[in-house]
Amino acid sequence: MTLKLEGIVVIAGNYGCGKTEITINLAIDQKRKGANVRVADLDLVNPYFRTREARGILAAEDIDLVLPPDQYLNADLPILDARVGGMIRKPADLTLLDVGGEDVGATVLSALADSFLGQPVQMLQVLNPFRPDTDSVEACLRVRDQIQQASRLKVTGVVGNANLINSTRAEHILEGYRFATDVARAAEVPLSFITVPKELADQIDASVFQCPMLRISRQLVPPWEKAGGI
Repeated sequence: MTLKLEGIVVIAGNYGCGKTEITINLAIDQKRKGANVRVADLDLVNPYFRTREARGILAAEDIDLVLPPDQYLNADLPILDARVGGMIRKPADLTLLDVGGEDVGATVLSALADSFLGQPVQMLQVLNPFRPDTDSVEACLRVRDQIQQASRLKVTGVVGNANLINSTRAEHILEGYRFATDVARAAEVPLSFITVPKELADQIDASVFQCPMLRISRQLVPPWEKAGGI
């Protein structure tokens, strides 16, 4: 199944679920499929592992990334660039908004309510069942409700991102797919896609998935690790 997204897509979820890694890999995947892609780093909460850390690789793919002004780029400050409203009102083929974790991070979206008027918006909730705050369907639905209330937007789909970082195995991906399917069913939204680490893709029969699969390569790594090849 081919993964293709259009319009304004918000990537949301709980802390540490992998939102930013997915945003980076998704942007590159869709760009290489011919889409004009723009990305906004709206993570105004977490000072670590933000989309801005991958600005070099996104620039190399000719993907426009909206960041805070240079003097605030590495600051842990709630700064929202005015260009974000413009990119929402006049979106590219695909406009990705990477927001901070849970309801605190999603609050920034409510400040953009005027820009969203009249625009179709998808908000995808990223799920990792191996995170303690989203290890049950009920917990995922609680996070969803908090995000929706804070953002004033509805979650329209879920993304399965089951992983244990370097300890991830093929069986974890399959377990995560089943979990994400259960959450999607309970939330009455589609399972938009699941992620699979690039190095495990050949170990998994993609035909078992009733949704698209996004191969990802880790770009946000500690200084002592090397990022994967895209």
